[in-house]
Order: sequence, then structure tokens, then C-alpha cells
Amino acid sequence: MPGYKRINILKPKLNENPHWYVVKTNPQTEKKVYERLLLNDFNVFLPLYSVVRQWSDRKKTISLPLIPSVIFINCTSDDLSKLYLIPGTNGILNYLGKPAVVQDYEIENLQILLKEWDGVVSKESCTECLNDGVSVEVVRGPFKGLIATSITMNGNHRVIVEIDALGSNFVVNIPRSFLKKLNKVAA
Repeated sequence: MPGYKRINILKPKLNENPHWYVVKTNPQTEKKVYERLLLNDFNVFLPLYSVVRQWSDRKKTISLPLIPSVIFINCTSDDLSKLYLIPGTNGILNYLGKPAVVQDYEIENLQILLKEWDGVVSKESCTECLNDGVSVEVVRGPFKGLIATSITMNGNHRVIVEIDALGSNFVVNIPRSFLKKLNKVAA
């Protein structure tokens, strides 16, 4: 028909905001997968810390993943399917059948922790310490900006930094005068 104009009745997809997700990798392939993801234009974060290892003939400083077999990626949920094309990826961490979202402040907490790694102890299960905890923000010192839970362990004041999506905790010794009580954690 002359003058007929075809109209696309499919609704355009709404732009989805990117979120942080957890990419599981094969054991000891975190650095290689990280490089491959960067080459494919993904926004990724691999928390690494340095440790000095002693061999019989030398000492060497090496970087190790803070959380083994885990890389964080900031993308939309639609982009997650592309990850399976990257060699070394072993899947996406799921919660209740959906990809688990890591909050922005949790990624920021990891970045702050890695700047001042001395004095941080990784605790995989410290849930008994969290029952009476208060949410706090570090307002002074090298951990400024950190959001955590205040606790007392063995008579010393500490804070626990949680990464909920992974069930990981890190314990840091911080003076009480460096802390400010929060009413609730920002999501």
C-alpha cells in the first residue's frame, strides 16, 4: 500500500543500571580471568593483597587474591551471559535463583581495606560476634569511609566489615574515637 509506514510495536528495552556481581573462577585463575575481562571491556575489580614469600634462595613479594576464585564485575544483568564466553569463568554467584548483587559500599569497603592491609584479619565465620553489633562508619584514619559493625573481641575493640553476597567478614582494629554510629547502612 502506498504511504504505508511500518511501526515497530516492540517496546524498546529500558536502560538498566549496572550492579556489582560476583564472578566465580577456576582455582588460581583469577588474574588471567581478570585480564581477559578487561580485554573484553568489562568493568572489573579483583581485590589483591601483597605478601612476602620465602624460598630457600630468595624472598619475593607476590600478590594474592583477597577472596580466592572470585572477581567482582560491574555490568547489567543482560551482560552476565557474555561472561560464559570468557575462558576460566566458572559461573555467577546466585542468591534465591538470581545473580547475587554486591552493594556499592561493600566494594568501596574492600578498596579501603586493601589500601591499609596491615592489621586486617580475615574471618570466614564470625556471626556470633554480630548479634549485638552496631553499624558504624570510620570518620578518621586510614580506613576513613569504611562502613562496618562494631564489636568487642577478647577485650579489644574491633569492627567487622561484611561482604554479604559472599558471606565473608574481615576484622579490623580501630579506635572508638575514629567511629561514628550509623542509624542504618546505605543500600
